Amino acid sequence: MEIKREPLAFRMRPKSLEEFFGQEDIVGNDKLLHRMIKADRITSVILFGPPGTGKTSLARIIANTTRANFEKLNAVTAGVADIKRIVADTQNQILNPNQKTVLFVDEIHRFNKAQQDALLPYVEDGTIILVGATTENPYFEVNKALISRSSVFMLKPLDSNAIISIIKNALANKERGLGNYDIDIEKDALKFIAEFCNGDARIALNALELAVLTSTMDRDGKIFIDTQILEECMQKRVLKFDKTGEGHYDNISAFIKSMRGSDPDAAVFYLARALYAGEDPMFLARRIIICASEDVGTANPTALQVAVAASQAVHTVGMPEARIILAHAAITVATSPKSNSCYMAINKALSDVEKKNTGEVPMHLRNAVTSGMGNLGYGKGYKYAHDFPGNIVEQEYLPDEMKGTIYYNPTSNGYEAKIREWLERRRKNK
Repeated sequence: MEIKREPLAFRMRPKSLEEFFGQEDIVGNDKLLHRMIKADRITSVILFGPPGTGKTSLARIIANTTRANFEKLNAVTAGVADIKRIVADTQNQILNPNQKTVLFVDEIHRFNKAQQDALLPYVEDGTIILVGATTENPYFEVNKALISRSSVFMLKPLDSNAIISIIKNALANKERGLGNYDIDIEKDALKFIAEFCNGDARIALNALELAVLTSTMDRDGKIFIDTQILEECMQKRVLKFDKTGEGHYDNISAFIKSMRGSDPDAAVFYLARALYAGEDPMFLARRIIICASEDVGTANPTALQVAVAASQAVHTVGMPEARIILAHAAITVATSPKSNSCYMAINKALSDVEKKNTGEVPMHLRNAVTSGMGNLGYGKGYKYAHDFPGNIVEQEYLPDEMKGTIYYNPTSNGYEAKIREWLERRRKNK
């Protein structure tokens, strides 16, 4: 049987909305993008979402349905000269009587500012109808002026039902798919591939094709695909984020917020996602240290000690054992009583230093390095705390301009309850 040159995922790209599975939130029958495509009234759009969710497929459907001239550029290899060429061809009445072009720019986030600016006037006057595709958040990566002139559609990872429909379609399609093979795929194997691909149809189809092409037919010409075969073909689950993209920041944000929110299970889950994707363990250790101080603080002073010790241990031990140390520290922070009193105290103090006349260090607190400085009043009248009962002495420590200012307000959580009680008594005696 002839083996087709193009990968299955490429061959099975839908040619119409009827062949498109998933993303009902944006291409369902009554949704805006569906109506725009069907009516051939497409306006500039940016399709944003993870790989394998249908961005390029939607662009291809637009190409197949629009009566306007359609051009495609890949931002990795294209430049301003390519944009100018397309604009010139569009404005040529002989080549393009409608003087309108739908331009698909794949990976538009890779266009630099000059390249994006070159598109702007032609998108604005309607010469170019932009269809941009990106895996990165366009609100961070795409020119704001282009964003304001486009509709942004967010594609989500495909759910299991959509993936299963895509696989079944590929198995049945004789022209572009695997319909010419006699394939028997286990129900559990179908569920496995739909779950394991993490919403990426391209991964699912590539794994299916590899499983079929590397499996031996039985005497009846049947190819049997089970879960074990697909496990070998897929090797390792691909997560929906890399170490530099938006998903990286989303995952680390969820990790920190789970520790802050006292959910050790979620904290360990997001920690595992990060480690599985190859995140630097020392980066994770640093985030735990920050959370231990910012969100736990003096409610559990030992949390910071655990976090710092964990960082040192991770540096010494390395992976894979470092995963245990990181989990230890993350769980400690997540299960500790919480307080951001230290965080609020330093932020308020920094704001005062920046915006107010905070005065000078009181003379009695200054350091008299020489006898001459002492004669000028440096250190004069300072009371040494250890010379007094309880190692506490009442004296003013703030500059005159800042007298009575309170920065540290301990909560009643954990160890801070004791600090609060002690501090209230101390402040009353001032």
